[in-house]
Amino acid sequence: MKFNLPIEAKDIMELLPHRYPILLVDRVIDFTEETGDKKRVGRKITAIKNVSVNELFFNGHFPGNPIMPGVLIVEAMAQVGGLSCQYGQDEKNGSFLIAKVDGAKFKKPVVPGDQLIITSEIINDRGSIIMIHTEAKVNDKLVAEANIWAHVTNGKKS
Repeated sequence: MKFNLPIEAKDIMELLPHRYPILLVDRVIDFTEETGDKKRVGRKITAIKNVSVNELFFNGHFPGNPIMPGVLIVEAMAQVGGLSCQYGQDEKNGSFLIAKVDGAKFKKPVVPGDQLIITSEIINDRGSIIMIHTEAKVNDKLVAEANIWAHVTNGKKS
């Protein structure tokens, strides 16, 4: 499926099954098609997650010192990875399920008011298993990165 850039939330919801409060991508701002004959390898997408003080997780993480949980940063990066599989396809793929997270690193806390710029690039494609390198930045400074392995189904029920 293709949309004109930027891709807004209503169109993101056509590409991803996530909904509030777990939909963690607000806008897609850039997309680069893969080159060559290596399936999806090289496909790159950049998206935004606006971090608001009104996020439910800030109520308990942590009172008086709100920090976005690392697991949710990884989830946001995985959702952008899922978008890199869906966007540009003639038809919607099936599911995109995290199989493994390698080398997750958190460099700086993410706090209310930050704007996460998340980049995802498919670096290995084995058909139903893909590996995506993801980075999250705030103000051009790396705050988190990980390699995410995912299982991508064709949408048919077994």
